[in-house]
Amino acid sequence: MPLSMLLIDDSPGECELFRQALTQSGYKGRLDITDGSHAAMTYLNDHVPSDEPALILLDLKLKGERGVDLLKRLKQDARFAPIPVVILTSSDDAMDVQACYQAGANGYVVKPGQFDDLVSLSLHLWKFWLEHNCTRRMATSC
Repeated sequence: MPLSMLLIDDSPGECELFRQALTQSGYKGRLDITDGSHAAMTYLNDHVPSDEPALILLDLKLKGERGVDLLKRLKQDARFAPIPVVILTSSDDAMDVQACYQAGANGYVVKPGQFDDLVSLSLHLWKFWLEHNCTRRMATSC
């Protein structure tokens, strides 16, 4: 079964751009999208451990709850903590980067301004996290 990703972002336009970039980069797996922290927690509670995402991409600027607060909740919950979380945001603020790594982020990526760069970025993300990185689901075959 191909590994899947969960994108947590409340901007429909940004989500559609990322989905298109993934498709152009050759990604054939599943991308699920939730539009905020409540929806993300509902999704994860319904899917973990049987069909958990192999990677969570998390935007920092969510309506209602800051992405870093959701990140802390994910990393403090034993069910979700092993799932890699990469921050995918427009913020290049050093304090945001530091706060995310302190909260347990596995990576921090600033969204590029050009679509071609987003295609390249999405290729690198899924190739590394879904093909090269050993996940707990595939740990016996690494």
